[in-house]
Amino acid sequence: MKKDTGILLESGTNELEIVEFEVGGNRFGINVIKVKEIIQPIPVTQIPHSHPNVEGIIQLRGEVLPVIDMSMALQLTPLSDSKEAKLIVSEFNKQKVVFHVNNVTQIHRISWDQIEKPSDLYKSGASKIIGVIKRDNKMILLLDFESIMVEINPESGVQMKELKKLGKRERIHKKIVVAEDSPLLRKLLNDTLSEAGYMDVEFFENGHDALKYLESLAAASVAIEEKVQLVITDIEMPQMDGHHLTKRIKNHEILRKLPCIIFSSLITEDLKHKGELVGAEDQVSKPDIAELVLKVDQYIL
Repeated sequence: MKKDTGILLESGTNELEIVEFEVGGNRFGINVIKVKEIIQPIPVTQIPHSHPNVEGIIQLRGEVLPVIDMSMALQLTPLSDSKEAKLIVSEFNKQKVVFHVNNVTQIHRISWDQIEKPSDLYKSGASKIIGVIKRDNKMILLLDFESIMVEINPESGVQMKELKKLGKRERIHKKIVVAEDSPLLRKLLNDTLSEAGYMDVEFFENGHDALKYLESLAAASVAIEEKVQLVITDIEMPQMDGHHLTKRIKNHEILRKLPCIIFSSLITEDLKHKGELVGAEDQVSKPDIAELVLKVDQYIL
């Protein structure tokens, strides 16, 4: 399947395109931005004593890439040798990985405000679902691929040891607003920023809630820079993504003074222009937490 439906060229529209695929009879989605290509299955070399979710490795145009069995990762019906099976070659968090799925069906363009946050009634701490899309009398589950990779390789996640090398800093009176939908990442960011001396951090699950909070502060008489000194935002979030949040902040008469740093697994040389177009002061790729703290230091005086 070619990605020929017109990748979103304009930044900050609060839209995304997803590749819909099937695993174990369920429908899932992955952001098109993370997809390099979709290919037919090729022979996989098994690796002794590898993680149970790792099917093996393949060689693709000179690169050796790990193949993840998505039925194992999602604890669903095992994959079968179907002619419809596909390999989704992906890149995020500065790594390339291949996801083996039952089938790839189509590409959808949707708005982030059409994606519902998973309910606490069916979402557990180990859930890989970050959003639910209702479309044409069916549900598409948007997956947290970063958590799938961290489960296999914890070193691919945020690493506190790099932060400790930076030393302590006195920033206790500086306030930061963070928009991040992942509970795991919110905790890690809280621990990280506290370790770095930033004790006053307000967290929000999506850009919509963060913007409403900032707008309420802007409506008061006190100068906004006395209440908040910086905003950190993820990109992929239900209701409102980080690009749209940044655009709204930079288009706001009062909030535009706030420095915005985008902290996302989607920060690559090919995609940095999207953050630049919406006015972000800086962009840091997960999981470079030490670089994020250095950038925060730079913009908070």
